[in-house]
Amino acid sequence: MTHDRKEPAVKPLETTKVNPEQSVPQPTMKLVVRVLMSPVFPAFIFLVFLAVAWTLRAGLIQQDTHQIQTNLSNEARALTNNLEREFMVHVDAIGRMARRMHADPDTTEDLWRNDARNYLKDFGVYQAIEWVDQNYIIRWLEPLTDNQDVIGYNVAFNNQRRQALEQAATSGQYDLSGIIDLRQGGKGMVIYYPVGEGAENNGFIAGVFRMEVLTEQLLTNRILGQFQIEILHRGQAGYLLNASADVDASFSHSVAVNLPTLNWQLTLRPTRAWVENQRSNWPTMILVSLLLMGLLTSLTTLLVQLILKRNQALLRTRRELEREIDQRVAVQVDLERLESTDTLTGLANRRFFMEDLAHTLSIADRQMRQVAMVMIDLDRFQMLNDTLGHQFGDELLIKVSERLNGLSTESILVAYSGGDEFMICQQQMEDIDDVIHLLGQIKQCFAVPFDVQGQAHSITATMGVAVYPQSGHDADTLLRNADVALYRAKEQGRNTYQFYTEGMQEREVMRLELDKDLHHALANDEFVLYYQPQLNLDTGEINSVEALIRWQHPRRGLLPPIEFIPLAEESGRITEIGRWVVLAACRQLARWKGTPCDHLRIAVNLSGRELDDVTLVDHVRDALTSENVDPGKLELELTEEIFIQNIEHNRNQLSQLHQLGTHLAIDDFGVGYSSLGYLRDFPVDMLKIDRSFITDVTVRHDDAVITRAVINLAHNLGIQVVAEGVETEDQLNFLKAHRCNLAQGYLISRPIPVKDLEQAVAEGTLFTGQNVGSEL
Repeated sequence: MTHDRKEPAVKPLETTKVNPEQSVPQPTMKLVVRVLMSPVFPAFIFLVFLAVAWTLRAGLIQQDTHQIQTNLSNEARALTNNLEREFMVHVDAIGRMARRMHADPDTTEDLWRNDARNYLKDFGVYQAIEWVDQNYIIRWLEPLTDNQDVIGYNVAFNNQRRQALEQAATSGQYDLSGIIDLRQGGKGMVIYYPVGEGAENNGFIAGVFRMEVLTEQLLTNRILGQFQIEILHRGQAGYLLNASADVDASFSHSVAVNLPTLNWQLTLRPTRAWVENQRSNWPTMILVSLLLMGLLTSLTTLLVQLILKRNQALLRTRRELEREIDQRVAVQVDLERLESTDTLTGLANRRFFMEDLAHTLSIADRQMRQVAMVMIDLDRFQMLNDTLGHQFGDELLIKVSERLNGLSTESILVAYSGGDEFMICQQQMEDIDDVIHLLGQIKQCFAVPFDVQGQAHSITATMGVAVYPQSGHDADTLLRNADVALYRAKEQGRNTYQFYTEGMQEREVMRLELDKDLHHALANDEFVLYYQPQLNLDTGEINSVEALIRWQHPRRGLLPPIEFIPLAEESGRITEIGRWVVLAACRQLARWKGTPCDHLRIAVNLSGRELDDVTLVDHVRDALTSENVDPGKLELELTEEIFIQNIEHNRNQLSQLHQLGTHLAIDDFGVGYSSLGYLRDFPVDMLKIDRSFITDVTVRHDDAVITRAVINLAHNLGIQVVAEGVETEDQLNFLKAHRCNLAQGYLISRPIPVKDLEQAVAEGTLFTGQNVGSEL
């Protein structure tokens, strides 16, 4: 119904103007400003820089330490390689002398001594060169000076040395004595190179080294000056070089010396001077640099605080001036509004609302604020107005206006647009939460039934929201887009709200095209039925399915019901589509006779308009009769809200349908009126718990309690229960534990075409008690 009324001025409305005092930062911005203005904030910044600098310095020092250890490792490895290489040179030299003696067994002592003196002169590292006979007695020795006591000494002075020399004589391989106490005095070591091998052995050529001479020859001055070197022989301390060096005890590196028969390990310890020379200056430079930066930043912050305090003082003065100006403007606006109210509701009329909206948007543009516009449409008002009369409609509009006007403030304007539509403008909003709060207040206005003509009537409202500047930059565009959003909200099922978003205008054009195509869909046989199985939780069998309509659109492909059912309800074609669904379900039941699907029952949904149709019972009866289908194989589902709308008419219709033998089910139980009386008054066979309770039934105590209560209530009344939206094993186990009869949802199966259903039934791949949770 549309109320076309003259809009004289009958009463003043509250002043609605932008108040500069309310121009405050968002909560987050307030907190940021409070922190920035805190007197301790500059000190906090400096402490942050100090912490960062100290952390970076510690990290760089750790990196330096790792690099120093790596360099020390490289030095030790290089030293070991050089020691191995130089030592083998001396071994080879002794070996050549032994091979010459073996090649000339008749070598005289003088000739041998001359050869030995040449070696001593060329290499300069030997303490002495000896010839040891086959009985391990030193016979010849060069030089004799300071070494006479060694002549005749048995070098196999213990079993270990004897075994080593015997093995060398047999194999022809040289032997190293290890670090020993020399007869000549001091620490040293001896290379024994056999003169021939096995039976041809003629003793050994021995090269004697003093450790201090050997190490000084093999090591460079740089190594000797920067490191302390310890030689471990068979894990025991053997020789310590540069013992008095000032070493850094936190660094050391050990490397095994790879020489046959010689079990040596070299440990390198750097001097403090070497370690300090390896360290970088970056840690100290980073610390000093960041501390300077922190000090500079703190001083800058202190300067900014002083500037902000000055600006705040100037801003307060400006706001006081704006407040005085706005007060004068508000007086003038009130005078103009006296002639801008609706005579029926007492609210601002459409003309004034649009003028005020344009003015509000101009202020919002200057002050960079957002403005929200809400279009409100009363659900089912047209039906109530046509059924109960225009007088009823007028009284209901007055009651609604009184409640909505209670939301009016200096920043919220409520207006009556005409018909069953109202408009609200929220002139000051900080963020989207303010609009959400307003929408909640609007819905609360409809929470309590309206007392009209001595009867209580529950009315709901659908809302569309457009926000400036995102949804439009002028009043007309904002109004048009709020209306588009309102229509979108209606498509979603009413009693809800929808914000305008980009693309809604294009979708509106698409909706009009879809509505035109819907006119030809039935004639062209473009509708198909999909089936979603329902699992019997007592037997683990599939005995029933729900028929869900789909539109095989010639251009857009397969469309779900949400795309076209709202259009069908608005255009009145829902009754024709509903009849097609009932007839198609009966035909499918007839085709299943004598097939593996013969035992299945099909559930179809009825709309409120179909239930209002006085020929509904006749159509269902004719469909069952024409297809010769058992009425018990057909189940009719209606939502809880439809049951309540017209109790007497619905009771008569449902009783006749029940007398035909069909099953009757309440769909979406628990989300509508939830009046328990109709469960007793109506012939209900099945109750379907809405998916909103099942989704969190295993995690929310309230949902679990409600679900158990519904199951127990239904069973006490002899009604079976179906749980919708079952998607997890935990949900299914909960329902089985509380004796729910049937389960339906994606865990059981998605809606599938009839061919897939028939194939699954024929192949036995549908669900049983042992494989609950698999999919078709």
